[in-house]
Amino acid sequence: MPPAPNDRTDRRQIGLWVALTLGWLIAATAGAYGLGETARTEASAELARQSEAAAALHAAVLRSELEKYRALAPAMATDADVARLLTTPHFDAKPLNERLEALSEQIRASAIYVIGADGVTRAASNWNHPVSFVGSDYSFRPYFIKAMRDGSAEFFALGTVSGKPGLFLARRVVNAGLPIGVVVVKVEFDALEAEWRASGEPAYVVDPGGVVLITSIPSWRFRTLRPMDAESRRLTLADQTLADGALAPLPFRTPQDGATRLVEAPLEGADRHWMHARIDTMTPGWTLHLLTPDRGVIETNVANARTLAALIATLLFGVAAVLLRRRQQAATRQRAAEAARLELERRIEERTHDLRQANIALNRQIDERMRAEASREALRDELVQAGKLAALGQIAAGVAHEINQPVAAIRTQAETASAYLQREQGAKAARALGRIGDLTARIGAITQELRAFSRKAEPQLGTVSLNDAIDGALLLLGGRLRQGGVRLTRPRGANLLVVADRFRLEQVIVNLMQNAAEALEGRADGQITLTVERVADHVELRVADNGPGVADDIRDQLFTPFVTSKANGLGLGLVICRDIVAGFGGELDLRPATLGAAFVISLKAA
Repeated sequence: MPPAPNDRTDRRQIGLWVALTLGWLIAATAGAYGLGETARTEASAELARQSEAAAALHAAVLRSELEKYRALAPAMATDADVARLLTTPHFDAKPLNERLEALSEQIRASAIYVIGADGVTRAASNWNHPVSFVGSDYSFRPYFIKAMRDGSAEFFALGTVSGKPGLFLARRVVNAGLPIGVVVVKVEFDALEAEWRASGEPAYVVDPGGVVLITSIPSWRFRTLRPMDAESRRLTLADQTLADGALAPLPFRTPQDGATRLVEAPLEGADRHWMHARIDTMTPGWTLHLLTPDRGVIETNVANARTLAALIATLLFGVAAVLLRRRQQAATRQRAAEAARLELERRIEERTHDLRQANIALNRQIDERMRAEASREALRDELVQAGKLAALGQIAAGVAHEINQPVAAIRTQAETASAYLQREQGAKAARALGRIGDLTARIGAITQELRAFSRKAEPQLGTVSLNDAIDGALLLLGGRLRQGGVRLTRPRGANLLVVADRFRLEQVIVNLMQNAAEALEGRADGQITLTVERVADHVELRVADNGPGVADDIRDQLFTPFVTSKANGLGLGLVICRDIVAGFGGELDLRPATLGAAFVISLKAA
């Protein structure tokens, strides 16, 4: 509530509150009216669209129903049995009657009958019914007269025998160029009217004279859209065989301009307001009218729109009232805010100083952590290189033995070649010199593998042939394995490619095979088995031996630094190997084995 008027300032504030209240009342009233009318227009337009769509659907159903029967009368008019019936005296009509009966049941027509040129029915689908048309004189019916004159006719009326309303589709029968009779198909619309009635939307079809022919409300049949003059009423009653009580106007006024708009139709137990839609049908002069119930949707939308307008105006007033109230307290809040701002600046300065010092300390820690990480990476590379050099020291004796054999052979071949040259046997000397070249190439391959293995270089991942890596490792370890009497089993399979660095992969293979060779020392039947297998998208290299295996007390800690079963081991070899394989994106594991130990290197297939 506004403050009490104690002085001029208070009176000015009260004036502002009064003006704001009056503005709210005016805005709420005008907004409610304008928005309500807009909602009424939009809801009416939407209901009109729905009504027009429903009318079009009803018209399509009616058109489909009529098209089914319109083709029947012309077909029957050219039937040979019909022509013989109308031209042959004492013709037996029973087969034709039975055929018309079956055809009527098949297409669900009310009746199909043949009228002679004299207007008397000669055959009918209801020939064996109590209300049979056979023998009835229809020479006075408009559809008979028009069909005999013009060739075809369509007429809606009450049946003179059945008393049921329906559409009579007539077609003239011609023989030798002369009219000899008429074929008539009567269509009743009980099923169609029942479907319209079930939809809850009253529908009715009127002829060019404004008479209701087909309707979902039976009491509206043969009523008119508007009052008829006496002459038109007399002619229509006579043509359609209607009683005097027919042709009364409908209990509501139908729009005459064809526009879709709201009408009032007092129907028992239903809405009074309906959206009227009109659409032409395929039958000449027939129009279909549809009443879609309003069900209070329009007024509900108008009420909701007006409520929304009032709520918006109230909300705006509330916001303005809050702003006005806050303006009265602005001076006090401003002074308090200024004091708080100064205090806040002081605290911010203190906190900024603390954060600056903390940031400096954090940066220092980050630098130290980065240096430690760099040192760790350098140490790991050094350990890898140290592992290489240690392996070289262990395999040096075997490599020396591998080199001594070709050197001795070279000396022998050189002496042989010299002897052949003294004897002037050049061809034999050339063969001896060729063997010297092959032995020299073998020594070069061994020394080249030693240089590549011992080189310190950054790892470079790429596509590596697993067979080449195994061959390189065996080139270094072959001599040692033969000296130790260890038998190597290596089944040759497909050349599988993996993602790795070749020389580091060779280091891992050399390390695992050296461990296996050491485990087999002193055994006469020592054996190392190398197996390569493709498993899904990985390639596995299995290095297995038939030695004593890994003790249970260190199996779970085998890849932990400084854990080893060797008397003079450091416990770093397997740790380095696992780190190297992990750098390739692979794994190194100890797998269960029935005899000895089995290490498996799993690498990504290239």
